[in-house]
Amino acid sequence: MTLMREEIFDQPAALERAWKQNRILVREVARKLTSFKPELVMIAARGSSDNAAIYARYIFEAYASLPVSLAAPSLFTLYRRPPNLKRAWVIGISQSGTSPDIVEVISESAAQGAFTLAITNDPESALAHAASIVMPLHAGSEKSVAATKTYTNELMLMAMLAAELGDDNGLRVGLERLPEAISSALKLEDKITKIAQQPIYHEAKDYLVLGRGYNFPTALEIALKLKESAYIFAEPYSSADFLHGPFALAQKSLPALLVGASGPAVPGLLDLARKLIERGVEITAVGDDQTLLRTATPNGAALPVNLQGIPEALSPIPCVVPGQLLALHLALARNLDPDKPRGLNKVTQTY
Repeated sequence: MTLMREEIFDQPAALERAWKQNRILVREVARKLTSFKPELVMIAARGSSDNAAIYARYIFEAYASLPVSLAAPSLFTLYRRPPNLKRAWVIGISQSGTSPDIVEVISESAAQGAFTLAITNDPESALAHAASIVMPLHAGSEKSVAATKTYTNELMLMAMLAAELGDDNGLRVGLERLPEAISSALKLEDKITKIAQQPIYHEAKDYLVLGRGYNFPTALEIALKLKESAYIFAEPYSSADFLHGPFALAQKSLPALLVGASGPAVPGLLDLARKLIERGVEITAVGDDQTLLRTATPNGAALPVNLQGIPEALSPIPCVVPGQLLALHLALARNLDPDKPRGLNKVTQTY
């Protein structure tokens, strides 16, 4: 068993820990934010954590009515021209909590008087010490280079904060059901293994990953996993943006993964799926919408994710799991070690 697989399968337990051990802290943060009255949210992150930050943008803007910006760390570290963040809620997200540029964003923001929050798997890290409040991921040790359970725990904490700030019981109930939903998604492994063993997939040099709305960050994260674990040049797009130029890439036998949950984003995905099929693209569909799942082509697959009782806003947490498994098994089918990708380390230092 690879470490990556072990950590993928640890996600239900890791989510349960994050939910149980952070509930009181989430309420405290929400109370303090209500008093602080931030005018905007800025989030600093890299890699998979950056994809979690994009998810946070969707769920915070939708449920907490707060405008969200992603930080440009180089403005803090290279150019020394940070924006005015006195009335901002600034979040640093980092599995390790050690990347100097993310730490600098939080340090500068705190110096300006911003409300600062660190989300990290190491509550004793430099990032944690730089922030006024630290929220541990409680994911447990993650040794594989590819982030899996730390990513889904980051999303879990973002969603918990959104539920509390927006006082949304639908999100609160859905959060409790996420470990079970991920356990169900893990049962797709045998089906995904068979997909990965097909030459059109394990010999692929390119791969399209498409989503929209809440699941656009899911497309970004799955594409990153395909790149770092299986060395496939996977390109993620919003299904809307893909029609603005990149659609010219669509051609016969190009693999594509479409991810979406029942909701307003599905009609656009369906329209795009039909156009891709006309070009001969092989489609794998992930989600709970039966019409979307039926777009899967003979050499692709329908990968149903049980989202019963889970709002669309929470669907990215279980919907990323089939993509993680696909990256793992494509790496193995290509005789690669998914735990030790070439040229990569578990902790990356950027400035």
